[in-house]
Amino acid sequence: MAVELSDPRELNGAAVLGRDDEKLGKVENVYLDNDTRRPEWVAVTTGLFGVHVSLVPLATAQYRDGTLRLPYDKSAVQRAPHHDPERELSADQERELFEHYGVDYDGRTGDGGARTGGDHREQAGATSGRHEGRAVGHDVSGPTTDEAMTRSEEEMRVGIETRERGRARLRKYVVTEEQTTTVPVSHEEVVVEREPITEANAPAAHDGPPISEEEHEVVLHEERPVVGKETVARERVRMGTETRRDEEQVSEQVRKEHIEADAGPDADTEGRSGRSR
Repeated sequence: MAVELSDPRELNGAAVLGRDDEKLGKVENVYLDNDTRRPEWVAVTTGLFGVHVSLVPLATAQYRDGTLRLPYDKSAVQRAPHHDPERELSADQERELFEHYGVDYDGRTGDGGARTGGDHREQAGATSGRHEGRAVGHDVSGPTTDEAMTRSEEEMRVGIETRERGRARLRKYVVTEEQTTTVPVSHEEVVVEREPITEANAPAAHDGPPISEEEHEVVLHEERPVVGKETVARERVRMGTETRRDEEQVSEQVRKEHIEADAGPDADTEGRSGRSR
């Protein structure tokens, strides 16, 4: 590792940057070498909600001002072979991880000799059989702490992202329909009127020859509907958006640690606390 650490707890929660200062995620756990007791691996959480966990070697890492820098991109970290954080690394798993990152067992990049032996990796602060007579805390407590053990559990973090749901358009088109209305109209008709000869109309009646042929013509008029059209603006239409709130259920698997006392049949494990979960 490029920077020596007096306490592996410094790395917990540190921001992790990759090649070209790409943001990879955060350090979730630190794992120690069982022989040297020095930090050798870190579990890095990546992804939108930090749900993807990958093991990354510290052999080529640099740590400064609370930031861990790695010479890998996010794709390389996320494609790393999966490792169960509840179990120690086997020699084959360790070799597979080293080969994935191009690091040999001596901590140098490139093709080098693998370290012999089936040494395993231990989570920083996890219990180890070689520390007899003293208890070692969880990863957040350091490699050698008091006689208490810290129980941790994962909490689900849910965020919200905005994405395109669909598109709506206003489209105007022309429809032809027939309208009918009633219009009052009038017309003239011929009415024949007859009146007797009186002293008042006698001069007009005898004006002209006594016997003759004669025609009178009357022009008749009528009203007819005349149709015209004009365009009238009726309304303005526009589109807008409104936000409606709803609820959706999100499910995810989270891990919880359980602590219980494992003692012989003659040991009294009740005490003041009994079994802790």
